[in-house]
Amino acid sequence: MARDIPTSRRAVLLAIFIAFVNSLKELSVTGFLFGYDMGVISGCLIMPDFIRRFGQEGTDGQYYLSSSRQSIIVSLLSVGGAIAQAFTSDRLGRRGSILFWSAIFTVGVAIQTGTTYSLVQLVIGRYIAGLGVGSLSAIVPLYNGETAPKAIRGTILVIYQVQIISGIFLSYLFELGSHTIDNSASWRTPIGLQMVWGIILLSGMFFLPESPRHLLGTGRGDEARKVVAELNGVPEDDRLVIEIVEELDFAIRAENEGGKATWQECFSTRNALWRRTMNGMMLQFIQQLNGQNFYYYYGDTFFQSAALRLMEFGSHNDRLSPYVIQTILGAVSVIGTVPALYFIETWGRRKSLLLGASGQAICALIVAVVGHTTLAPTGTPTSALTARNRAGGDVVITFAIFQVFVYGTTWGPTPWVYLGESFPLRVRPKSIALGSATNWFWNFMLSFFSPRIVDQIGPMIMLVFFGMLVFGYIYVYFAIPETKGLTLEEVDELYRSGIAPWRSVGWRPSEKHYHRGAQEKRTSDFVENS
Repeated sequence: MARDIPTSRRAVLLAIFIAFVNSLKELSVTGFLFGYDMGVISGCLIMPDFIRRFGQEGTDGQYYLSSSRQSIIVSLLSVGGAIAQAFTSDRLGRRGSILFWSAIFTVGVAIQTGTTYSLVQLVIGRYIAGLGVGSLSAIVPLYNGETAPKAIRGTILVIYQVQIISGIFLSYLFELGSHTIDNSASWRTPIGLQMVWGIILLSGMFFLPESPRHLLGTGRGDEARKVVAELNGVPEDDRLVIEIVEELDFAIRAENEGGKATWQECFSTRNALWRRTMNGMMLQFIQQLNGQNFYYYYGDTFFQSAALRLMEFGSHNDRLSPYVIQTILGAVSVIGTVPALYFIETWGRRKSLLLGASGQAICALIVAVVGHTTLAPTGTPTSALTARNRAGGDVVITFAIFQVFVYGTTWGPTPWVYLGESFPLRVRPKSIALGSATNWFWNFMLSFFSPRIVDQIGPMIMLVFFGMLVFGYIYVYFAIPETKGLTLEEVDELYRSGIAPWRSVGWRPSEKHYHRGAQEKRTSDFVENS
């Protein structure tokens, strides 16, 4: 097995940039484009000019956005194309695919920004942008997983999540400043800024290398050696480069013996591919139903129920602005992702998920019970709040913030890390696409149906998330093996070994992933041709 790859400054910088690519993922919780977009739309929904242009006029002459229109505007981004990247990542390459979908995303943003009064144009723009950002949400972990040294692969994939949360937080900051503008600039400015992020991504990708695994898989060995050497800061004839390329080449040849991969193969019994695909999809499913999205959608109600006041801002009777609430939650999420950079490689994947599920489940249960029994009905005047209401609100707020923090440290980044490092090259694009599509599907379901559920049961919706977190703990314990510190090729052997997931911590490969004779022959051929 090739020795641990040096932590090249260029490799880290490239990974940070490519993680930035994907920041616009989704409003509520989870690279930079990935998070910014949904973060920005949530604030637009309560801006007067936005409501006047895309809402409905009530019987009292006031404009409003009905829950159905809000659901459509928010959720259509999640109908995008996480699956679509599987058709381009091999044909165009990882790098070419990112360029293509970045352009699609930028076009979608331009359509949204140019909207005047047409709700149809707005949602079409969001759908097109969703195609781009949905595909990026799948291709970026794929690219990072294939280019990052194994010693820092988990950390680099966590950086992807840090950028997602940073995108959400930055969108909240922009809207905190723009929401006071009394014309369309209040929402056009933060939405239009997404074109800047898209152009930065498009420009920067021209300077990034193609994935060495993809280059080898398409017969471009010389280019692959050059990229491996560049990413690791060593000469092309360095022994490290030779070992890495040989190991990758042997693994790719073995994977491709059966012909072209199909979608059905993602669920085949060969090399336990069905287990890997299901694990990736299940982690994304559980992640979306952790409960953190609910806080981003409805955190303002909880905060206002506790009668929090703005300190030293205006009248002492002013309630905490929803934009300030969003900013607080965004800041807590960003802070929570910082420890994940350390814990993902020290705790490992399993421990992060198990501890995260336990901590969040406790928080969700407390919020559900305390919120249901102590919070005053929404809209209750501050003067009518009792001491019990205020104390209950304080408890709800405290554990809501703590749950968002725990999520950012554990379940926010870890499913993406696991998704990016679990599959052989042969089916990697398709399997990652299935995992990302699962994430987007359940984000759509949650954003579309949450308002209706909350109307019926209020804070007790957190019991649903509590149950999902308990299920998540059980699933991780019995189904998710530890992959910390393993190369992507060693992950193959881990699954083939049949070791029980709860005994996989500390597992090490038993043998090299390519035959010694074949290795020596290819080494000799390489030296002779150099």
